[in-house]
Amino acid sequence: MKSVLTTVVAAADLAGRFPSSSDLESVQGSLQRAAARMEAAEKLAGNYDAVAQEAIDAIYKKYPNGEGRDLDSNEQKSKCKRDIVHYLRLINYCLVVGGTGPLDEFGIAGAREVYKALGIGTATYVCGLSALRTRGCAPRDMSAQALVEYNTYLDYLINALS
Repeated sequence: MKSVLTTVVAAADLAGRFPSSSDLESVQGSLQRAAARMEAAEKLAGNYDAVAQEAIDAIYKKYPNGEGRDLDSNEQKSKCKRDIVHYLRLINYCLVVGGTGPLDEFGIAGAREVYKALGIGTATYVCGLSALRTRGCAPRDMSAQALVEYNTYLDYLINALS
């Protein structure tokens, strides 16, 4: 998976050089933020279901019929929640590795095409993820720095699905 460390080492190797001082500074910055990322990952891991339910509630508040899909309402909500939990798990992995690799590889690549083929608008996911973005509160949920790290990956995913 892509992380700051693997990216720096791969770029230096590709260029046939040792990592530069700026490369090492970016790795150092990532390591300094590691404690905040681990805090955010731990908090998220302990609350997947509640966090996902908040996203579902926001989606169905904005889209009461789930964008008019022809499914049983409970089945539709269940599938939507499953997808939100999948994204939250990937964000958790990103927090652990300190890079966007898990989202890039398992969440974003081809997601828009899949949703389009299934007739599902990405706007619903953007709505739910955006609600999670604005809902997060420091120090109620996590420290300010941990919330910044969490929101960074939420923003990355929201922008990719928009």
